[in-house]
Amino acid sequence: MKLILNGGGDGIQVKESRILLNNIIDHTKKILYIPLAWPNSDYDSCHEFIINELSDIDVPGIDMIKSSDEIPNINLYNYSCIYIGGGNTYKLLNELKRNNSFNIINNYLDNDNSIIYGGSAGAIIFGHDLDSCNIDDLNDVGLIDNNGFNKIDGYSLLCHYTNRDNIKTEISKKYLLELSKRKKIYAIPEEDSIYIDNDIITFIGSKPYYEFINGNIIEHRIGDISE
Repeated sequence: MKLILNGGGDGIQVKESRILLNNIIDHTKKILYIPLAWPNSDYDSCHEFIINELSDIDVPGIDMIKSSDEIPNINLYNYSCIYIGGGNTYKLLNELKRNNSFNIINNYLDNDNSIIYGGSAGAIIFGHDLDSCNIDDLNDVGLIDNNGFNKIDGYSLLCHYTNRDNIKTEISKKYLLELSKRKKIYAIPEEDSIYIDNDIITFIGSKPYYEFINGNIIEHRIGDISE
């Protein structure tokens, strides 16, 4: 299992993460793009975005789904990786859990050859649960079971941290400090990614990221933690 979980950036912000992705994928296979977090159904615009965003990735093409109902009929191993995009995290997880898609992806991750790139919402779902983004995203789909794939050593995840204005950052900080009294959370900016290679967790990027644990916040520079 290889996961690249990005803080929600694009373009030059995440060039290092795209280089990593290009280095680990099978270049003979297409990428499967899952845009289901997007708040409306204008997935065609998402497809245009991803083609441009991944133009420097050496693959034969990008296939996109428009419903999680398609996932049970797809052989995920026919693709070089799965790319899960951003938007509303609750909508994304709800889409995956309303049928067997969540379990299918979870089983896919048990394979040593599985590769997933998640951005923003597409990254947050791989944490312990979605409580970390509760004040960022509206749960207007009525999602009850907000448990994620739990692939970050028991941590939940918040993206876009410190990329918003100071007021929004301070609101997020206060919320996460309180939440961290009972849960542990990583908060990462758009420029950073968490790279998980089986049991090895590494942070890549250009800005500090933050660990919220036991009611405290710890600032880390890239390279401070490698588990």
